[in-house]
Amino acid sequence: MEPGNITQLSKFLLLGFSERPELQPLIFGLFLSMYLINVFGNLLIILAVSSDSHLHTPMYFFLANLSFIDFCFTSTTVPKMLWNIQTQSKVITYAGCITQMNFFITFAGMDDFLLSVMAYDRFVAICHPLQYMVIMNPRLSGLLVLVSWVTSVLHSLVHTLMVLGLSFCTEVEIPHFFCELNQMIQLACSDTFLNNVVMHLAAMLLGGGPLAGILYSYSKIVSSICGISSAQGKYKAFSTCASHLSVVSLFYCASLGVYLSSAVTQSSHSSTTASVMYTVVTPMLNPFIYSLRNRDIKRALKRIVGIQYYKNQTSKG
Repeated sequence: MEPGNITQLSKFLLLGFSERPELQPLIFGLFLSMYLINVFGNLLIILAVSSDSHLHTPMYFFLANLSFIDFCFTSTTVPKMLWNIQTQSKVITYAGCITQMNFFITFAGMDDFLLSVMAYDRFVAICHPLQYMVIMNPRLSGLLVLVSWVTSVLHSLVHTLMVLGLSFCTEVEIPHFFCELNQMIQLACSDTFLNNVVMHLAAMLLGGGPLAGILYSYSKIVSSICGISSAQGKYKAFSTCASHLSVVSLFYCASLGVYLSSAVTQSSHSSTTASVMYTVVTPMLNPFIYSLRNRDIKRALKRIVGIQYYKNQTSKG
């Protein structure tokens, strides 16, 4: 295939996981189940936080935002993959691919920044408990989320504009189930040196920066917990961080696994499989991690279920 100008390109082909037709129903059912669990789980967290006045605190404000981001993050990629399997098509339009890549980068960045913001929130709560409500006031909480949004959108916009400047062959096969930035750059027919430099530089700054903030926050948290004399006090302080620490570990281990698998094996299939962990599995597990280990969330969810049950009984009566 001869290289062509991007204006001549009308579509990409998403190869997905397997070419074998007999596996497609299994893949469809598996991803549909995970997606539905993700949607209902994260929407329940948002509903619980918004409906219970006891949860109108900075910690739960960030948690509701994280649930919204996780819902959007998975919705960027999975519905298109399910549609392609159902219609037995691998096609995604050029505009659709660019749009999907743009939103994917935005929501991935927001996930990263929000986890860092939540680590800072836990740091203030444990290391400066008497000043918590003064420091983590509604203005600062909203500002932290707003800055995260602006940074993520600008970061995504830079990559999107640079990809728009690349030339592709008239038909491009993407060995993935969505339009990932790295795959797009690798498949371009024109020079991608600047794209690679910006991509790796942004990964170090916008990926490494929040991770460094999380590690610093938890180093201070661990130091503060060790200074607590009673075992019950230590347990109570640690329990407030356990859910967030679990989510952070899942997200970064899964993300690191994607890049290590792609760098070490050079196999697109292993990279695609590994990417499922942080694009689908981790957002699906987050609501369970926070709800199962959090009495406030469980109480709010029981209250919602109880109200619905009461309404159903009243309507029947």
